Amino acid sequence: MFTLPELRAAAEIVHAAMPPTPAYAWPLLGERLGCTIIVKHENHTPTGAFKVRGGLVYLDRLRRERPHVPGIVSATRGNHGQSLAYAGRRHGVAVTILVPHGNSTEKNAAMRAFGADLIEHGADFQEAREEAGRLAQERGLEMVPSFHRDLVLGVATYALELLTAHPDLARLYVPIGQGSGICGSILARDLLGAKTEIVGVQSAGAPAYALSFAAGHPVSTATAETFADGVATRVPDPEALAIIRRGAARIVQVSDDEIAAAIRAYWTDTHNLAEGAGAAPLAAALQERMANAGQRIGVILCGGNIDLALFRRRVLDEPVAVAAQ
Repeated sequence: MFTLPELRAAAEIVHAAMPPTPAYAWPLLGERLGCTIIVKHENHTPTGAFKVRGGLVYLDRLRRERPHVPGIVSATRGNHGQSLAYAGRRHGVAVTILVPHGNSTEKNAAMRAFGADLIEHGADFQEAREEAGRLAQERGLEMVPSFHRDLVLGVATYALELLTAHPDLARLYVPIGQGSGICGSILARDLLGAKTEIVGVQSAGAPAYALSFAAGHPVSTATAETFADGVATRVPDPEALAIIRRGAARIVQVSDDEIAAAIRAYWTDTHNLAEGAGAAPLAAALQERMANAGQRIGVILCGGNIDLALFRRRVLDEPVAVAAQ
């Protein structure tokens, strides 16, 4: 998909807008897992999530090679849209974002604050994505998919940073939404010649990639039932699946209760706030605690954008009435 020089050039584009994110070995988390655990803090980007890297690289190429494009349109549950809105503002490109009804109010507010024209449509991400495609045709906009070579190239820069600094990781747990993060990690690892095992993580309530990984071909699901909106995917991308099947060791499924417990662990052990998708890798590492004992592993805390009401209701187990106060 890209070369190591191209990946390093993408890192320069990303680092012109933000510094490399930290990767810390938190001792309390290490005690909890019985191993050394390195957390890659993608919750420390300008949008609070890793996807901003992909948006910066995608918009950089668009502005250089396709300056005639009047604007872009895409669908999201939040972090992809924030990425494009942030990068669009930086490059002077108009951004229209489709979200499903009932989407995170705080992520919606953030996308609008970054300058996106936000449109609510459909019951889930898939319906919002289909409407984005229709608007692209109607308005002459460039449709930005959730999985694209330039997006993968951009987000792979976090793996470049992590595996350059920590080439001795036995395994790395990466969440799977539409696949850019895990594909970027696999490709960066292979380009660097690292031996790190890449383990994908999905919600048990939205297991499309896990089912597809096992079946050997894309398997869609009728629903995606999880509060972790960043991994609430029903329809896998075939290109992403091919990379994952070639380069990932396995895909671990975690429950919403395990994800909530991992969010609590991040808060108590590191005082970092993780969104559901961001905590899913830690949940998987905890599930595989025995296999990880005594080893040196990594987890991607891919984002920290969780609504306060959702945090209170699903993580702190407070009643809805309390969350509204």
